[in-house]
Amino acid sequence: MTSFGPQIIAGLLLGLVLGLIAKYTGHTSETPNALGTTLSTIGSSYVTLLKAAVVPLIFTAVVSSIANLREVTNAARLAGQTLLWFGITALIAVSIGMVLGSVFKPGANSSATPPEDYTGGTGSWWGFLEGLIPANFLGLEASTRAAETGDLTTSLSFNVLQVLVVAAAIGIAALKVGQAAEPFLVLNASALAVIQKVLWWIIRLAPVGTVGLIGRAVATYGWDTIGSLGKFTLAIYVGLALVLFVVYPILIRAHGLSVKQYFSGAWPAIQLAFVSRSSVGTLPLTQRITERNLGVPRAYASFAVPLGATTKMDGCAAIYPAISAIFVAQFFGVELELVHYLLIAIVSVLGSAATAGTTGAVVMLTLTLSTLGLPLAGVGLLLAVDPILDMGRTAVNVAGQALVPTIVARREGILDHDLYNAERNGDPFSDDSVTAEAPEPALAGSGLDTRNV
Repeated sequence: MTSFGPQIIAGLLLGLVLGLIAKYTGHTSETPNALGTTLSTIGSSYVTLLKAAVVPLIFTAVVSSIANLREVTNAARLAGQTLLWFGITALIAVSIGMVLGSVFKPGANSSATPPEDYTGGTGSWWGFLEGLIPANFLGLEASTRAAETGDLTTSLSFNVLQVLVVAAAIGIAALKVGQAAEPFLVLNASALAVIQKVLWWIIRLAPVGTVGLIGRAVATYGWDTIGSLGKFTLAIYVGLALVLFVVYPILIRAHGLSVKQYFSGAWPAIQLAFVSRSSVGTLPLTQRITERNLGVPRAYASFAVPLGATTKMDGCAAIYPAISAIFVAQFFGVELELVHYLLIAIVSVLGSAATAGTTGAVVMLTLTLSTLGLPLAGVGLLLAVDPILDMGRTAVNVAGQALVPTIVARREGILDHDLYNAERNGDPFSDDSVTAEAPEPALAGSGLDTRNV
């Protein structure tokens, strides 16, 4: 069977060709044609499938991982190290973003002036903190909007961060209850196994989803949408490339690990993130490659990767808002002082969770501009190229979400080096029923028994 990597590449190329055909046969967002609509439906349907499985995966995986932290002698240290490295890598990324914004000067030489009146939402720390409190057991949020017909429509969505809070509370409660919670934990572990099997089926459809996702992006936005924002787009992608191909390899080598093995193991998730533009949607695959390719123990990975998918965003919450804020200031002729650059760094390092459960980085950008007092009209200005930027941002997000657990596991002596250094067969999605026959390797000295995870 053709390995997964070539299948994804073939999907990218086919999607690119079909997207260009759709675009140049008249497809636009206002007047879609049959091919463009088909590509859009395939792409959106695949992302919907991924997201539908995310909530049960997060809930069962977090409950299971917390329950199994009984076997980890340094659980608190692992959590602290994870958050610390989230912050370190975010600080490095935002620093690169600020330097590139100052060097490229993407918004300079504009004759625009700040609008007297502009509209746009504002980020709020109080709003974020209130959003942590679940309104119900499932973390469901209802939103009502006016449809084009004039009728009001109500939709339900999951707040992923609230699902994490609920799952963490239940997992901790199960630990405190003790023996009486064993039947519930056994049921949760069984549900997790079933969900992972379904996810394996969905992930195998990724090449088909890739055709629709990349085809839709090209057909709808094309390359000409970059236009006058080309310099800004270039600065963003230079920053993303520096983090992904320079900073991350340096961190990997600094911890005595092979850069080649990291990228060969994480690449399937990075590819899917690029075309899906969703860290949360890529979460099932990110967690799988972190465990099976990079050798991170499942009990720790099932805690760190979901946490990273909602709070670890070097692309969306560090590089992008840093360069964007500088671009908006330059575009509207607003002078930035040293204190503004410090605020950008603080918001980027501490504010990543503000993007949790959202698509793209609009929330983080709004929070950054609001903190600096810059015109929120800049948000609308940058939306024209956001889909193209979001592909690269999400790929870097996911790469970082797999990197940090790997580094922490290596530092704590619980990384499975045999798995990390194993020869890649091109398919990290081998059926659980096959791999389950071989026992998972014991992790000497870690205090962690992965057999029951």
